[in-house]
Amino acid sequence: MWRDAKIEKITFELARLKRWKFGACTEAMDAQQRQLFLDTLVEDEAELQAQLAELQARLPVPAAAVEKAPKPPRRQALPEHLRRVEHRHEPADTHCPAPGCGEPMTRVGEDVSERLDIVPAEFFVHRHIRGKWVCRCCQRQGEERLVQEPAEVQLIERGIPASGLVAYTLISRFADHVPYYRQEAINARSGVHTPRSTLASWAGQAGAALHPLYEALKRFVLGSAVVQADETTVAMLDPGAGKTRKAYVWAYARGEFDPQPGVVYEFCLGRGGKYPLAFLGGLPSPPGSQTDPPAENRKPPWSGTLVCDRYGGYDAVLDPKVFPQRVSAACAAHARRKFDELAKSGKSTLATQAIVRFAAIYHAEKSFAGMDGPTRTTARKSITAPLWQELHTWLKLERGRVVDGGATANAIDYSLNHWPALTRHLLDGALPIDNNYLERQIKPWAMGRKAWLFCGSELAGQRAAVVMSLVQSAKLNGLEPWAYLRDVLDRLPTHLNSRIDDLLPHRWQPLQTTD
Repeated sequence: MWRDAKIEKITFELARLKRWKFGACTEAMDAQQRQLFLDTLVEDEAELQAQLAELQARLPVPAAAVEKAPKPPRRQALPEHLRRVEHRHEPADTHCPAPGCGEPMTRVGEDVSERLDIVPAEFFVHRHIRGKWVCRCCQRQGEERLVQEPAEVQLIERGIPASGLVAYTLISRFADHVPYYRQEAINARSGVHTPRSTLASWAGQAGAALHPLYEALKRFVLGSAVVQADETTVAMLDPGAGKTRKAYVWAYARGEFDPQPGVVYEFCLGRGGKYPLAFLGGLPSPPGSQTDPPAENRKPPWSGTLVCDRYGGYDAVLDPKVFPQRVSAACAAHARRKFDELAKSGKSTLATQAIVRFAAIYHAEKSFAGMDGPTRTTARKSITAPLWQELHTWLKLERGRVVDGGATANAIDYSLNHWPALTRHLLDGALPIDNNYLERQIKPWAMGRKAWLFCGSELAGQRAAVVMSLVQSAKLNGLEPWAYLRDVLDRLPTHLNSRIDDLLPHRWQPLQTTD
């Protein structure tokens, strides 16, 4: 029978999907490929389950003979803050249906089930009506007096977008990484015509308006005694050459354990040490920089501990002869990664032993997460400092047993050559053990690269850095990015520049509205 054959085929496909699903973790895929593969498996399994359920429902067999559907997984409760639309379902007749009874029945309880729904983005229009008032008495005397409320200053003068729409455009572009041509198509489904050139114009004007706040965010980040730094590549269009060129985004964040988090990005044309030198102060901005301040307004050099990798571009920044007020803290994850690469080759038992030693240190560090700085310092001195000393002794011993120039020697030398910076966190509980926290803050740029592929110009890259710095800092402070950005864009045209710090994410408070 065709139906039986179809059921058998679907059952076989489901069994095969489950085998693939549990075997996916051992496949030779990177993390992104594996996630895409697993997402596809979930979609396929759901579709086959639906087909199987439909076919089984048509089988002319007793209900007891039909295989029971698997129970759905226990789901997390729907968030309480979501608006609830109640649908009441009561019998049309609440009299007893038993023959010869017909008495009114009593309600003894209810069953409640909830389903999550969504209404697509709704466009609406703010219609501002300003009444005009004249004095008839003065008119009779030949004088014209007109009273009318002045129009509010808008971010986009003589334009149609309110601050909410501008914020939505920026969030879509720089947080959700939706290119303007796709935003144009999405808006068109609601009957709203927003050409991509118009969206780009709004973003350009908003980026200019947000620049003073971006500069305030820079000052806030550099107000921390612990700053973490890293950089990543971004492609930038080079119209003259007819191709793209490599540009860089430098990221700087307040220390991982800072109670007031913040991160700022800087779009630069290169990876040279002159860029962090200019950002951290004490030296002029890079040649050609559009943000080079006058000499009298040049910021003093930043002082504190810089957490970074051992890239040579930071050598000038941390030169003790030029900047004695700065110290360096290295990233333990980078040191561990050297051995991890060796272990993956399957030919180094030394690398495996090193990873085990690092794992013991990280296991202890995990238990320090909720401590304050002084308590963490004390815990590290008593628990992890001996583990680091054992690792140091073991590395020096093993280094004498391996030949120079090999991969194993290079992995050991990386740790030994940078040992003071690698163990700096043992002296200061405000320092993180590695730079993974900042690497997570760079991920939005990695996601963006896959969506918009490249920046159209240096100015476009700088604008992206402005918006993404504020959006990511808002997220770090537990804010909803759109609500924050909409309110800031609404206030900026009339906000005093002397109080610009009040709009930074860690200090921002929404305006209190009255009904």
